Parts: sequence; structure tokens; C-alpha cells
Amino acid sequence: MKTVHEVSRFTGISVRTLHHYDAIGLLKPTEVTEAGYRLYDDAALGRLQIILMFRELRFPLKEIKKIMDSPGFDREEALAQQIRLLELQREHIGGLIAFAREIQEKGVNRMDFNAFRNEEMERYAKEVRERWGDTDAYKEFEERKKGKDGGDFKAAAEKMQALFAEIGLLRRRQPSEEEVQEKVRALQDLITENFYHCTDEILGGLGEMYVCDERMKRNIDRAGGAGTAEFAREAIRIYCRK
Repeated sequence: MKTVHEVSRFTGISVRTLHHYDAIGLLKPTEVTEAGYRLYDDAALGRLQIILMFRELRFPLKEIKKIMDSPGFDREEALAQQIRLLELQREHIGGLIAFAREIQEKGVNRMDFNAFRNEEMERYAKEVRERWGDTDAYKEFEERKKGKDGGDFKAAAEKMQALFAEIGLLRRRQPSEEEVQEKVRALQDLITENFYHCTDEILGGLGEMYVCDERMKRNIDRAGGAGTAEFAREAIRIYCRK
């Protein structure tokens, strides 16, 4: 675990910026000590990397939070999208450099502004925003938040942890067994009742996140025991194929 000052020295991000990220809910510390010190683990630093990559691509903080809070957010897919955007950015900058050198070498002014056009990157960036930020599930989640306080979501989160504890008790069984599948159905219903309409597609994406997102994996395994996140993912895969 690293303190906010250690994270600042390690990443080059100011303490003030990290405090701001915490305040807007973009990057919450893993733990806050009784003395009020913010502590960050590797999962939090991994999230920070994704945030900074989006910042390099000139995504506003509000949009980054919207993307990363999307119910179906997939870290690996987002990283692949960031790589493509960076490649498009590199191609665009390469074109600008070539254009500037041509003007420098020939010593003439060209009335050509094509080098400044960047429609492909803008179009792809728009697709990324639409992929994560404008889903019906996210809009529904935002609407529900307006009518609830933090205590409602905390209670729902506690119910979810309790359900993962129940799933953990079954992890020595086959994930296809009816009792296990009933727990998956209960999980889907819990999400639908408290957050957004959880379709099989969304549930399948969440199942992958339960393993790929280190923080989520750790929290689920803490609730149900080591291996619960992996077991839940397999049970969800079977449930969604039915």
C-alpha cells in the first residue's frame, strides 16, 4: 500500500490532483486510516494508469468517470481502444511533422490544411464514449441515483457481499448445479432491483470484471473465500448460456 505522497512521487501526479480525483469519485483510495491518511494498492494504481491514459487522449475527467463507472466496463477492451487512439494520434502528429518539414525545406507557404484534419481519431473517440458512457444501463443507474442517498447503495452493496459469501460456500460444487445457478439468478435480480436492469449480456460482462478487476476480485474473495470470484464467473457464464 502506498500513501498519497508516495503515489504522487511514484507517478508524478500532484497530491492536490489525487485529492481531487478522490473528491469526485474518480479514484478512491483503497483504504483511509483512522488518522485520515489515504492508502492506495496496486489495483488503485492500475485504475490510475487507465485514467492517465484517457487524460493523455484529452478525455475530460467527467467523461473518464462516466466510462470507468459504466456497468459493463472492461479494462482490457478499454486498453485496446486507448492503444488504437494513441496510434491514430501518432499518425496525425507524424503527418503534421511531415507537413511542417515540407514548408521548412521548400520555404513556401502552402494553402493546404488537410494535415490538421483528424476526423478518424475524433470518430473513433466518439465510438469509445458511446460504447461506455451512453449505455441504457448507465443512464438508468444515473436516474436511480437521483432518488437515493448513499445509504441505499451502501445497503445494496452489503447485500451483494452477503450473496457472494453464500456463493463462496458453494465453490466446491459444480458451477452448473441448480443451487449455484439460483444464487446467480439472485445476483442478477439484486443488481436489477438496486442499480439498473441487468440483462444476461451485462451480467456476463460483470462476471469477467469480477476476475479481471483486481480490486473487485479481492473484495469478492474476501467475502466468499479465495477462488470465489473465479467460481462466480464460471457460474455466470453457464447461466448466461442457458
